Amino acid sequence: MMFTPWIELVGSTLDLVGVGLIAIGVVISFARYAGVVFAPPPDVNTYRQLRQDIGRAILLGLEVLVAADIIRTVAVTPTLESVAVLGAIVVIRTFLSMSLQLEVEGRFPWQQAKTTAER
Repeated sequence: MMFTPWIELVGSTLDLVGVGLIAIGVVISFARYAGVVFAPPPDVNTYRQLRQDIGRAILLGLEVLVAADIIRTVAVTPTLESVAVLGAIVVIRTFLSMSLQLEVEGRFPWQQAKTTAER
C-alpha cells in the first residue's frame, strides 16, 4: 500500500512525542522541585507534588504512546496477532494509567473528586 510508510512515520513520530512528553515532564517536575526545595522554607508537601507532577507527565506520555500503537496496528498491520498484541499493550498501559491516576489524585477515574471540606 502507498500510505503504509506515512502511517509508520506518524506512529513513530507519536512514539517520539510520547517519550518526549514524559522526559520533558520529568525535567520540568524536578526543576520545579529544585526551585521549591532551595527556596526557604520547604513545604512538607513538596515531595508529594513532585511525585504528582511526574505521574501526570507519565500519564500524558502513555496516552500518546497508546495512540501511536493503535494507529500502527489498525492502519498498517491489522492481523489477528497484531491486534492481540495491541490489546495486551492497551490492557497493561491502562492498568498502569489507572495506578498512576490513583497515586496522583488519590481516587480512581470514575470516582468523584473530593471537595475541600472532605479532605
